[in-house]
Amino acid sequence: MEFPVTTLYTAVLALVFIGLSDLVTRARRRAKVSLGHGGDPRLERAVRAHGNFVEYVPLGLVLLLLAEAKGPETWVIHLFGAMLLLGRLLHAWGMMFPEAPVSGRFWGTALTWLMVLSAALANLWLLAR
Repeated sequence: MEFPVTTLYTAVLALVFIGLSDLVTRARRRAKVSLGHGGDPRLERAVRAHGNFVEYVPLGLVLLLLAEAKGPETWVIHLFGAMLLLGRLLHAWGMMFPEAPVSGRFWGTALTWLMVLSAALANLWLLAR
């Protein structure tokens, strides 16, 4: 069985993960800190943006894969995947630029939570039918 939509979002999110990892590495070099954040606020934001990504994306992708395996309309799976991707991008942007006029951190968190909640409920509905 193939899972093209989940594969697409997994690959794109993996690229975002590498980008966030690179931001942490660069911030560590700049701050000359090898572990933790050493009190450097930019490094702390980079570490938390990366950590938060790692905390939410695996569960989101598992929910996406399970929903795709049950076979609802492709657009529903794309909607969930886009919500997860956009939510994580907004959150990371909001963490890196907290002074921005739009709260990316808030909207990214809200969109991610909405995706997890919606996908969890969809999976329960798909299981029950």
